[in-house]
Amino acid sequence: MHRVVALVRPVQSTFELGCAAEVFGTERVGVPRYYEFEVCTETPGPVPTSAGYAITVSRGLSALDAADTVIIPGWLPVEAPLSPRVRRALLRAHARGARLVTICSGVFALARTGLLDGRSATTHWGRAAQLRREFPRVRVEPDRLYVDHGDVATSAGAGAGIDLCLHLVRKDHGAAHAALVARHMVMPPRRDGGQAQYVPSPPPTDALDGLLDWAGARLEAPLSVGRMAAHLGVSPRTLARRFAEQVGMSPGAWLLSRRVARARTLLEETDLPVEVIAERVGLSSAVNLRRRFRALVGTTPGAYRRAFRSS
Repeated sequence: MHRVVALVRPVQSTFELGCAAEVFGTERVGVPRYYEFEVCTETPGPVPTSAGYAITVSRGLSALDAADTVIIPGWLPVEAPLSPRVRRALLRAHARGARLVTICSGVFALARTGLLDGRSATTHWGRAAQLRREFPRVRVEPDRLYVDHGDVATSAGAGAGIDLCLHLVRKDHGAAHAALVARHMVMPPRRDGGQAQYVPSPPPTDALDGLLDWAGARLEAPLSVGRMAAHLGVSPRTLARRFAEQVGMSPGAWLLSRRVARARTLLEETDLPVEVIAERVGLSSAVNLRRRFRALVGTTPGAYRRAFRSS
């Protein structure tokens, strides 16, 4: 029996812990049981949670000595350091072959062990910049739902913890068993795309003397960098420099991002065919829209509409 141990701390997020417990710790009629699940903490006893109640955890860090998989289901506040005891326990578990898994903010704890140095990892899109800033040796991939290196694995925001846990079940016991577990949870066995589809479109900003508003109102037109530069009365080279300084990207990349953002809005709020949406945002054809949309959002326009269409 594969032993899964979740390491919790005050104040523990109930949802992230619940993701692990649902996949690895819930007994279900007709579903073979391959995992034993338990919870441990550095100081056994009552552990306050983010939901306002406390859970009683009787096992201490010694539980990690027998774990096959160690899960860190969130780590709040993310700035909280690892105590020497917790750090030693995690490194000891990893050294003897245990798999270390984080959900959402739990990656901050794992990063403090040094085990992610030189490797890719993910977390909630809202904390990706902070993770990159605090741990420059970690290659942060903010669009991934999860990243699995075999010995360590990280997931994006809380709900992506379920995606990662089901991935581990699929890896351990095959796609059919993972699909059976997912069916009992009333969950898709695998989600399409990455985190980009869940990141809100940034509000338009105008740091270029009205140019961004002007261009944003003309997305259906065949805009070019030259035309944008002419509207502002500067050379394309000067426009590119000002975009880099004030917007942080090239004029072409900004224009494409606004077109895709507008397409997302139309997919969410209208029943317009993809071909019509492509024309309205200046991407000329459904084929071009699908290609650009997948490159920036990580999924297809059709799948995005099914997931986010307003009622």
